[in-house]
Amino acid sequence: MTAPVIQIEALHKSYATSAGEFPVLNDINLNIEAGEFVAIMGPSGSGKSTFMNILGCLDAPSAGHYRLNGSDVEKLTRDELAVLRNRTLGFVFQGFNLLPRMSLQDNVALPLIYAGIEPETRRQRARELLAKVGLEKYFDAMPNKISGGQQQRVAIARALVSHPSLILADEPTGNLDSHTGEEIMSLFESLNREGITLVLVTHEQDIAQHSKRQIHFRDGRIVSDHPTALEGANP
Repeated sequence: MTAPVIQIEALHKSYATSAGEFPVLNDINLNIEAGEFVAIMGPSGSGKSTFMNILGCLDAPSAGHYRLNGSDVEKLTRDELAVLRNRTLGFVFQGFNLLPRMSLQDNVALPLIYAGIEPETRRQRARELLAKVGLEKYFDAMPNKISGGQQQRVAIARALVSHPSLILADEPTGNLDSHTGEEIMSLFESLNREGITLVLVTHEQDIAQHSKRQIHFRDGRIVSDHPTALEGANP
């Protein structure tokens, strides 16, 4: 039987402060299977962003276990962790995080430099992904010459360039108007139908409605975990 993409067991996270240990996550247990589309929700301070940082191997839990694609994350060396992150994860952020002095093509190709891919293959793959997100006319454009929605499409292309099995998106529509946000979510739905596992943080219910499963955090704990109800369905 194939292991879940994400396995979390008894995970805790706290930070040291001048007033003592400050708990952020408490006894988190969950699995996310390959091909799921999960929305992480909760009010500010609920722990959802810290949880996403741990999923992305950008932070480490204080206690408990995190397995990513069957690998015990806490047992990996820094180099092994970097390889796992590069091969498995794609990141999409609210602020796009594009480099302003690089063309769209070069922004998308950037992760492949760290992977040691030769230049022509990098360019070809970047162009393929920009075309996939509907930006085939803008290969050589600079980020400040396109709209916010187009910049987020570039960020999604960059997240896809290493063929990740899992995309983590942190408030991916937070800087977009509602119409453009819906376009981005339709793109995520299309990627999910292709088999990519998606986990996104959002505080907007209409955005979470595009997911297949919603996990709600409050005060560092999971308070609900349920399939997304279809719009118009009877309660």
